[in-house]
Amino acid sequence: MDLRQITPEFAVAPQITPEEVAQAAALGYRTLINNRPDTEVEEQIDSAAMAAAAAAAGMAYHHLPYFPGALTPDLVADFEAVMADVATPVLAYCRSGTRSSHLWAMWQAREGTPVGTIVAAAERAGYDHSGLAPLLRQHAEGH
Repeated sequence: MDLRQITPEFAVAPQITPEEVAQAAALGYRTLINNRPDTEVEEQIDSAAMAAAAAAAGMAYHHLPYFPGALTPDLVADFEAVMADVATPVLAYCRSGTRSSHLWAMWQAREGTPVGTIVAAAERAGYDHSGLAPLLRQHAEGH
């Protein structure tokens, strides 16, 4: 499992397996967020299987599908609502972890974290969010 810790309370990962959900729980993660749409690719582990694995591991589970290129206001609002009410630490995943890290960044902008701090944290985890900075600023100012 390729965990990429962004903050002590939030990590992202590329696609994980049901077996790795139990490993994540053993590492202390309490909430699993699946950002992969079930129809993204053939032979993908579907959300029902991941929900069952999370339940078996004692983790809360949320499926918030983020289609490539579709960072919508509704998706961001749904992610923010989930993050307002989950047990931490949280592990979110998608195909590469990038989309999950985008949602984290948008949530952090809404929470008032400076954009430079968000971009630097993502960079330490291996994600380049410099191109997302204008959208983060706009999101932070919009509310």
